[in-house]
Amino acid sequence: MEERQGQFYISSPPQSDFTRKVNRRAGITDLKQRAHGSRSWIKIDQDGNSEIVTLDKATIMRHCSLPSRDLRLLDPKFIYPSSILGREMAIVVNLEQIRCIITADEVILMNSLDGTVGRYRSQLCNRLRREKSDDLPFEFRALELALELTCTSLDAQVNELELEIYPVLDELASSISTLLLERVRRFKGHLLALTQRVQKVRDEIEHLMDDDGDMAEMCLTEKRRRSDASLSNDCFQTRSSTGRVISKSAPTSPERSVSGLQMLPRALSGFANSSKYGSSTGSSDNEERIQPLEMLLEAYFIVIDNTLNTLSSLKEYIDDTEDFLNIKLGPSFFTLSFTGKYSKPPNKV
Repeated sequence: MEERQGQFYISSPPQSDFTRKVNRRAGITDLKQRAHGSRSWIKIDQDGNSEIVTLDKATIMRHCSLPSRDLRLLDPKFIYPSSILGREMAIVVNLEQIRCIITADEVILMNSLDGTVGRYRSQLCNRLRREKSDDLPFEFRALELALELTCTSLDAQVNELELEIYPVLDELASSISTLLLERVRRFKGHLLALTQRVQKVRDEIEHLMDDDGDMAEMCLTEKRRRSDASLSNDCFQTRSSTGRVISKSAPTSPERSVSGLQMLPRALSGFANSSKYGSSTGSSDNEERIQPLEMLLEAYFIVIDNTLNTLSSLKEYIDDTEDFLNIKLGPSFFTLSFTGKYSKPPNKV
């Protein structure tokens, strides 16, 4: 124990070089585990079966062909604005509490105790089991539910705020008090934050609707079907070294099988480019393929746009109340900035 200027400190015993190395290695290992650590996910297949799995970042990147920056959008440690990204083999969805990766045959949902995540899991499983003959591809059905729950949740929050703030504003117009001003100030902060969230979801849907290339990227089932058909045609039309066309019944050599697998990334990449930029002969076919997705996005754009209009009306009502009170009391005696402070006009002599 050491004494310094009347204060006592417990001195720690000196560490050996071996102890310092062990602690340093343990710290590096802990950082690596946190950077590449596994997380709990919910995997939902096409038949509506779900299971909780533990997957690390590298496994998901390999399985879904996603870059690291896309997975960062799903990290619960960070708060990113809502986004929907169409990739070569997956759709990355970050909508409020719903963070998932949608492929052509499964959904990998970030596991969470939030009620929205639980509703998404249960409702998607029920729909997949009950409506197996739905015309929409699997990825569109999974995306539709994510949009539905997000828009419903935001609209419910707006309605709740609306029910709370209108009576307070009406009361404030008739009798001003510091308590009412403080409540309205908090409501304005909540209104601003909620407006930004709703606006971001609306902008994301609008951006997708305006870009046929992005919508074509999200047609995962069609992209897989076309790539499989392209690979099949390439394999059957490949000629042997003697110039003879290999028939469907002829056995393929190991070398031929390997080359077929190697052609898969090129075929997927080629289809992605063609779906994004298109050709003169395939432009009409591209429009036909994205039409169901465009109609789906348009339906939820109308919903979220109506929610945003409700928020705009609420903000206008607050501004009108502010103008009314400024006129009623005079700008020199009262400024309604909702800071929670109120100065009464001086008494006239």
